[in-house]
Parts: sequence; structure tokens; C-alpha cells
Amino acid sequence: MSTEALYQEIILEHNRKPRNFREMENADRTVAGRNPLCGDALTLWVKMEDGRIADVSFKGQGCAISRASASLMTAAVKGKTREDAEQLFEQFHKLVLGELPEAEQA
Repeated sequence: MSTEALYQEIILEHNRKPRNFREMENADRTVAGRNPLCGDALTLWVKMEDGRIADVSFKGQGCAISRASASLMTAAVKGKTREDAEQLFEQFHKLVLGELPEAEQA
């Protein structure tokens, strides 16, 4: 299977069965976002405990990429410290902008 086909399969799987797709009643933080260009709208909930992301969830409507991205992100940050999650974000942001050195791409 090619890398491109693998990525497509991961996106399709996370779109069909998104991880952490639910509202969270006891969240410490909630943020809602909407992309006016395409109409995607998501709400994200985070529960912190002892400096770690104890739980994270999302709900909303959007395209397969939007939904899969939120699913992958919630799975990636759950259990991490805020600092670790911010570092992961910075790495991803550099990757999509083409600014991440090849040696740091995993």
C-alpha cells in the first residue's frame, strides 16, 4: 500500500468512526470554531488533571478532512501535558507549512 493510500484510508476511517466524538459535560475548557469559507463548525472540550489532558472530545459538522483531523488530534493529545500538546501543534504547523526539517519528520 502506498503512503498516499494509507493516508487516505486513515482519513476515511477517522471520518467514519471518529475518536472522542461527543460532548463533555465536565470540561475545564471549551472552544468553538467555524470556517466561514467551507462551513465546517466544531466545538472542542478539554478536561485537565494534574497538568495533563485527562480527556478531550469534539463535536460538530464538516468535511471528512475536518472530522478526521479533529479525531486524530484528540487521540494524539490525550494524556499529554499542555506543553507536550503545544509542542506537537508547533511541529504539525511547521510540517504543513513546509518548514519542518526532514530529520524531524516522523
